[in-house]
Amino acid sequence: MDQITKNHMNSSMTTIPTIPEFYEGKSVFITGGSGFLGKVLIEKILRCCPGVKNLYLLMRPKRGKCVGDRLDELINLQVFDRLRKEQPDFKHKLIPIKGDVTSDELGIGGDDLALLRQDVSIVIHSAATVRFDEPLRVAMEMNVKAVRKMITLCRSLPHLISWVHVSTAYANCDILYIEEKVYPPPVPPQKLIEALDWMDDAMIDQVTPKLIKNKPNTYTFTKHLAEALLTEEATDLPIAIVRPSIIGAAWKEPYPGWIDNVNGPSGFYIAEIEQAVKHCVGKGILRSMVVECEAIADIVPVDLPVNMIVSAAWYTAVMKPETRKVYNCTIGTVNPFTWGEMSSVVQDYFKRNPLEAAFRRPQLTFHRKSEKSSFDYWNFINHIIPAHLADLAFRLVGQKPRMVRIFKRLQKMISTMSYFTQHTWEWTHTNSEVLTSSLTPNDKKQFYYDSRALNWPEYIEEYCLGTKKYILNEDLSGLPAARAHLRKLRNIRYAFNTVMVIVLWRVLIARSQFARNLWFFVLNLVFKFVRFFRISGTLNRH
Repeated sequence: MDQITKNHMNSSMTTIPTIPEFYEGKSVFITGGSGFLGKVLIEKILRCCPGVKNLYLLMRPKRGKCVGDRLDELINLQVFDRLRKEQPDFKHKLIPIKGDVTSDELGIGGDDLALLRQDVSIVIHSAATVRFDEPLRVAMEMNVKAVRKMITLCRSLPHLISWVHVSTAYANCDILYIEEKVYPPPVPPQKLIEALDWMDDAMIDQVTPKLIKNKPNTYTFTKHLAEALLTEEATDLPIAIVRPSIIGAAWKEPYPGWIDNVNGPSGFYIAEIEQAVKHCVGKGILRSMVVECEAIADIVPVDLPVNMIVSAAWYTAVMKPETRKVYNCTIGTVNPFTWGEMSSVVQDYFKRNPLEAAFRRPQLTFHRKSEKSSFDYWNFINHIIPAHLADLAFRLVGQKPRMVRIFKRLQKMISTMSYFTQHTWEWTHTNSEVLTSSLTPNDKKQFYYDSRALNWPEYIEEYCLGTKKYILNEDLSGLPAARAHLRKLRNIRYAFNTVMVIVLWRVLIARSQFARNLWFFVLNLVFKFVRFFRISGTLNRH
């Protein structure tokens, strides 16, 4: 009999705690807490599990700031405004642990390590490099070797009852049907770690394409290896793996549309290319890209994986499943929405609610991979020429040129994401459904991760509004001026197009007798129509 069945049978004799009851009096060690997902995770645990004892956050000094200063910056962020009102003294539950996943033993000092061993019973590991084009050595250090260090740490925690490892739904993106299980790795993790120790960077760059094979980048490759490493070396630890797909703005919590990062779809719609220009589609910068319009945009609101992580930690400790559980936190299979549909909603929204100081009117055209010549043409017309003209204008007014650089970075970013906008995957959710069935009705409501109720057009509009409010810091009171600016851009475009048509036509007329004859024929027709309506109007008046 499966251990899960036994646990459910025994539940009649013992009371299973709810999720808030489970976290009461327990301390959690979190890596990646300063990231987009990590911030929402911290806020959710503190607000919805008020009895939690402490959250220990692995942090490293950065830009001359110690971990204490970084924690102060973190808790003052807008994401914690709601928590700040409900629990003004929440800060005392957040304890920074100085360390770094790339350092030996995670860089954790003796006193901090003793504190973790004494107090921590739940671990959530979400730290990773999410750069798709990271060199293999760096990606292995951050995404694979760090996991081995986490295994060593967790084995030293005598009170550990649950560890959730945050992976990615695209760890196995080289296959299109992905189950909730760990697949065999393309290469043994340990052998690759040993090889990287003696290989120089040039050799690694040369063999990287052969190593990752059908995977699009080092990120998905190393996340797959990390899962395999956990399967091979941590069979004695209570681990669950949560695999979110592309993480987007919040659906409901902490606020609808809340976002503070520029990864995933934000790279298309709100990418912070640099401080001067922070939006691609909304500001009219991005006009053409290679996308399969019918491909599913598997974007999962950040609050869904956060709730699944919190729930998975509870399930692992309370239900003690016999086999290690992997949870696909994806949305496309149960509530599909295509990239073409998304683009239509985004463009329509930004035309009605434009961003301030738009470069051009929002308009984005998708080209299939097979339409490379068409894309190259429109990329030259819509991106390269305007970028050089804009930089020329900047130079004439004494400003530093920047648009060519922006477009180059934009194209690089788009190329790293193109693989995920041209394919559609199907994920299974068997384990996720078992997890859901184990929750109480109140826990299902409070720690929701079922995406079937998500209304895509409403969510995407909240997403766009969130980029305006939380990333670009634009006040909604500036909408009238932004709309007036957009109308001005429209008039400029119409005037420019009209002038270009006239100029080109006049050039043709000057060189072609046929064109001149056609021109005079059209003018003659127009004159006859005008004369006819003038005569008709005069007769009607009489």
